[in-house]
Amino acid sequence: MPHDVSLIAILAAGFGLALIMGFAVSYIKMPPLVGYLLAGVIIGPATPGFVADVGLSMQLAEIGVMLLMFGVGLHFSIDDLMSVKKIAIPGALFQMLVATVLGFFVAHYWGWSPLGSIVFGLSLSVASTVVLLRALEARGLIETSNGRIAIGWLVVEDLVMVLALVLLPVMGGLFQADTNAASNTDINELMQVIGITLAKVAVFIILMLVLGKRLLPKLLWVVAKNGSRELFTLAVIASAIGIAFLAAKIFAVSFALGAFFAGMMLGESKLSKRAADESLPLRDAFAVLFFVSVGMLFDPQILWQEPLKLLIVVFIILIGKTLAAMALVLLFRYPLNTAVTVGISLAQIGEFSFILAGMGLAMNIIPNEAYSLILAGAIISIALNSFLFDGIAPLIEWARKRSDLARSLDQRIDPLALLPTNTQQSLLTGQVVVVGYGRVGTRVVTQLKERGISCVVAEQDRSIVEELRKGGTPAVSGDASDPFVLIQAHIANAAVLVIASKDSIDISKMVETAKTLNPKIAIFIRAKNGEEIEMYNKEGWGKSFTAEDELANRFYTEVLKELKRGD
Repeated sequence: MPHDVSLIAILAAGFGLALIMGFAVSYIKMPPLVGYLLAGVIIGPATPGFVADVGLSMQLAEIGVMLLMFGVGLHFSIDDLMSVKKIAIPGALFQMLVATVLGFFVAHYWGWSPLGSIVFGLSLSVASTVVLLRALEARGLIETSNGRIAIGWLVVEDLVMVLALVLLPVMGGLFQADTNAASNTDINELMQVIGITLAKVAVFIILMLVLGKRLLPKLLWVVAKNGSRELFTLAVIASAIGIAFLAAKIFAVSFALGAFFAGMMLGESKLSKRAADESLPLRDAFAVLFFVSVGMLFDPQILWQEPLKLLIVVFIILIGKTLAAMALVLLFRYPLNTAVTVGISLAQIGEFSFILAGMGLAMNIIPNEAYSLILAGAIISIALNSFLFDGIAPLIEWARKRSDLARSLDQRIDPLALLPTNTQQSLLTGQVVVVGYGRVGTRVVTQLKERGISCVVAEQDRSIVEELRKGGTPAVSGDASDPFVLIQAHIANAAVLVIASKDSIDISKMVETAKTLNPKIAIFIRAKNGEEIEMYNKEGWGKSFTAEDELANRFYTEVLKELKRGD
């Protein structure tokens, strides 16, 4: 029987070519994402042969956007952002401003409209969530201080772009009305329209924070109790797409924003990790279709028709953004390695650039040429980013050998990584060194201090270290698996080491350092399941203690026993 196979054709051609091209580019050490974009170019209208249904592919791309933003929301953590807020917030805003201004001026010089120039500049200013997270994960950098800064920086960029996506339809409508109908719209009318839009967004956000935060996690628990894996996955996907759709229809906000908040609210549930794992295959599949659909809109002729413009775009993405980020990180007195890592990690553009540019193209704010330049810049920058990451260590080594300035910048030490010289010596003898100041570490330190037992805290979150020092508790910032951090905590004079952190840290290296510097030290470790304590003292490793009460109380009890035994 006759039937329309447009959707099946897109899925078959899109997934098949994406697999082939993704595998081909990964073979030469490029991100598979580049292959997905190239697959879209091959089945797009700009190249000969099979041409997929562009309109239908754009709807599939919208689903991809929803699920991409839903995934960002699931992994979005206010705590992670707060830990690096002093560098991530000003850094992201400054770097976006520099890239936007550079993009604006070159676009304005090329004769594009002021609003179109702003959209063009913004599209060049934001890095790809997918590319950055996968690059950091592949190199084991996510849990490092450099990785945390880069991710926090990225979160700020994403939030700015979410706001831009909300305001663009309003601004575009007003600019078009003023141009086409010679409207007398003044600043008051402009502010009124923006105010109404922001009010709708505010109402939506409040509803999500008040009702969604309570209802969505409960929904997951109810479905999870049923025991059906399919129903659980269905509940997660239905929440993402359903809330995104209702947000767009009722509150006139973007699908992206609705899906982002759906992810954030589900992220509040203890089942959030399972939700992320169960929905990952579908999110990955539609993310592939999103990048394929984006590639379909790319016109390869821009490569030979406007090579100079493309070179300028690539320069802004790779050089302008990187130098701006590095300059600000160095200004905050971080070492050269951190500055280079953060700068290069952001030297590409991705999904938010496509979303914003696509919206601008659909509203006739930017020309087709601008969209093609953005896509070409994305493909080139993403392809080069992997090679740039691999070149970080050789680049720093080369700079150190040839520049006194580079050597001094690279040898910089974070002031918070050094224990203040005015710290009382009585607090650094027989003390308890606590690694990790989360829920468990906080209670351990509080209980020990109430008994008059001195503690030194080693914590990666710089803001926590600052607060501890203000409260009179000695604290150092950094990864305690680095011997330098434990040395700063005066581990050689300590009586007990408590490893209360549940982060992915090298515990074996930490224990080895502590035992080397202080053979008599007692060590308590929070086991991987988070509910046991493993103990080491002069008799060697003891049995694990199951935490019947709260883990912090058990830590406190065992530490007291060991201190009394030492006396």
